[in-house]
Amino acid sequence: MSIIVENLSKTFKIKEKQKGIGGALKSLVAPKTKLIKAVEDISFTIDDGQAVGFIGPNGAGKSTTVKMLSGILYPSAGRINVNGLVPYKNRIEHVKNIGVVFGQKSQLWWDLPITDTFDLLKKIYKIPSDVYSRNLELFNEILGLHEFETQQVRQLSLGQRMRADIAAAFLHEPSIVFLDEPTIGLDVVAKEKIRLFIKEINRVKKTTLLFTTHDMTDIEKTCQRIIVIDKGKILYDGTIDSFKTKLNKDDFNEAVYEMFTGGI
Repeated sequence: MSIIVENLSKTFKIKEKQKGIGGALKSLVAPKTKLIKAVEDISFTIDDGQAVGFIGPNGAGKSTTVKMLSGILYPSAGRINVNGLVPYKNRIEHVKNIGVVFGQKSQLWWDLPITDTFDLLKKIYKIPSDVYSRNLELFNEILGLHEFETQQVRQLSLGQRMRADIAAAFLHEPSIVFLDEPTIGLDVVAKEKIRLFIKEINRVKKTTLLFTTHDMTDIEKTCQRIIVIDKGKILYDGTIDSFKTKLNKDDFNEAVYEMFTGGI
């Protein structure tokens, strides 16, 4: 198994704002807090080489789960094992074997061209020169990086930056890659390039993928299985075809139903 998740939960403590000046003063002296359950007692496993869509509406718990799996957050309860490691306990060893793409955040150096960023990553991950050259050639072929490889990252369009970010995440040949909304805000052409790349890398290198997105076309074109989460709980785990057959308003709340019927 690449990923094992058992009874995983994450609770955040947040401050409650009180109305008016008096309330603001009270909050300073004796702040009120409440607990928010972002993820609640979820369990699943993902086999080596599997491409899994992890989907749900905003606030469902997708990103929180990905951050726990990647070691950024630690769980409030439950067990995580990724490639034999506990992410938040074995962070240094863990990050050597994974790749992460967050659609809203870049791992590229803002003032450098992407070729310089890739060279830095080669040194950081100690990627052999032959592997590095071979991967860049493949990535260029699918993602068209040569069109903008000498430009500073700050000069790139969103679609170009995401293509470069995705290449950077796969450059060291991680066994698992977490993709959190990598196509958000992109045009049709950029989305298609990214989908093609993800599907081809999964096929050729057998990379295990967990892909969160609001675009069901992303999932249909790249994944063999989907996990549906809402309000921190798993509602469905199975094949896309079975999901389509199962989808009706009796099984899912209105927000989830509308999200998926709009994309299928």
